[in-house]
Amino acid sequence: MAFYEAYSHPALIRYKTRICTRATLFVVVVLCLTYISPLLVAYRSQGFWLKKSWYEEQPLVQFQYDMILIGATNTAGNYVAWSTFPNFNRLVGDNLRIPFVSVQEEDRNQDGKSDLLNLQINIPLKAEEQMYSIQLLLTFSYQLFRMSTVAMQTLAFVQHSSSVPGSQLFISADLKLHQRTPLPHRGLHAAYNVSVIDASSPLASTYDLANIIGLYQQRNLTTHLSGAIPVWMVGRAANTPFQINANISYPVETITYRPGFWETVKFAWIQYVSVLLIFLWIFQHIQTFVFQNQVLPTIVVPPFKQHRV
Repeated sequence: MAFYEAYSHPALIRYKTRICTRATLFVVVVLCLTYISPLLVAYRSQGFWLKKSWYEEQPLVQFQYDMILIGATNTAGNYVAWSTFPNFNRLVGDNLRIPFVSVQEEDRNQDGKSDLLNLQINIPLKAEEQMYSIQLLLTFSYQLFRMSTVAMQTLAFVQHSSSVPGSQLFISADLKLHQRTPLPHRGLHAAYNVSVIDASSPLASTYDLANIIGLYQQRNLTTHLSGAIPVWMVGRAANTPFQINANISYPVETITYRPGFWETVKFAWIQYVSVLLIFLWIFQHIQTFVFQNQVLPTIVVPPFKQHRV
């Protein structure tokens, strides 16, 4: 008659000893090595504490309709200029040229946030004037909401020059966020939610592009044009305006931030447990070998003796 295994379970064998024995010392050492070693391994692997992390977010960007425009020409004045700041326009005097400006922001994916700025500027020039370079400063409102709330005023700077007089400048670029330090994981960050340019100031230094860019670059959070592709077109007809066509995209950003306490603990716990499992397996087999073979003398209590007790 054939037999089959109907059920099985492991038998518990106990190994007893006194407090002050080599077996007790061995157990204490094994416990320390089992639970402390994974901590040291995880820490030394440069991945235990999560110091910074990343996430992606589509920023809420809005063009502020503030700009400064300076173009170098071949005339005695050497430049033409215009801005949305009345004090700047008074400072440039006869070099002022009031352009025609067309602005359109598009939300291509219909998520309620603008994805693209289409900007067209037509600068009137005199018959004898030719354009050789352009400097254009634009201001934006920039906001983030997913982790910490960020609200700030930023800018973008367009610059191009050529040895050949042009009729049009076309530029396509992305408005990218630049971080010097990670953001906190929560809270309001509104330290830079002030105008980049003081429109009430009558001083010429306030509107100097070098001063504006220099102060702006000292911030921890800035935006700049990335991947700019300028196209300088020549052959302007007499009495026709010089054109600037700019397509500026607002891409999804990768934001760096400092994780909070629970996120840091969760990441550290994963690193620790993943190494701990290996040490548990190794030292369990070491202890089984030592006590089964009585390398360290102990009193063996078989399963049937335990049931009697």
